[in-house]
Amino acid sequence: MGDEKPKFLIKGGKRLDGRKPEDVRPIQIKMGVVPNADGSAEVIFGKTRVIATVYGPRELHPRHQVINERARVRVRYDMMTFSVEDRKRPGPGRRETEISKVLAEALTRVVITEKYPTRAIDVFVTVVQADASTRVAGLNAASLALADAGIPMRDLVVSLSFGKSYDEKGQGHMVVDLEKEEDNWGMGDIAYAVAPALGEVLLLQMDGDVTLEEFKKGKTMADKAALEIYEMQKRALKARYEEGSK
Repeated sequence: MGDEKPKFLIKGGKRLDGRKPEDVRPIQIKMGVVPNADGSAEVIFGKTRVIATVYGPRELHPRHQVINERARVRVRYDMMTFSVEDRKRPGPGRRETEISKVLAEALTRVVITEKYPTRAIDVFVTVVQADASTRVAGLNAASLALADAGIPMRDLVVSLSFGKSYDEKGQGHMVVDLEKEEDNWGMGDIAYAVAPALGEVLLLQMDGDVTLEEFKKGKTMADKAALEIYEMQKRALKARYEEGSK
């Protein structure tokens, strides 16, 4: 299909990839994928693949960034040059800098930073293959990598996208976990993250046009899907701990 705009994104209640509006793409989680890191995880949402690594707690440099009362969680989000069809210029741009900031803010709210005053906890989120929803896939990977590193956390972070897609009649429908065509050509997309056990929203960014009722419907769908992802995260961590105890 390339970059050609599709005639519709939903037909007969099914999306272009055959999913129902409330379905997420196939998800894979792999723990400990980078042995030299203190913690690491790979998360795959459909064709979107992200690896997160964690280093720390460790001495913070430059020293003017030190926070006396708690650790500073630093995130670097980056997309590899070959992660998209048109090769990306190496290094972080304005978009990557903005995403790094919002991911750091979300993770700081669940990490028990006061346990490590003056220290740094560095998180590197690398998009290996992009097919939409990269920031939310990255946030899931980062949360799991922190847990893999043994960083004390109040809860895991569960993140996914939702938005509005149109059918063959041009009518809008709320869907969860947007893929590339839905992200490029849909009527609206929302990046969303929660801490399920705490009942807190950690990330909410919207682009496009949805009504209040559509937003509420999409959030309800996303919250249900988030609980399914949450269980997957816990199973992956349990398997990791069981593997390490052998």
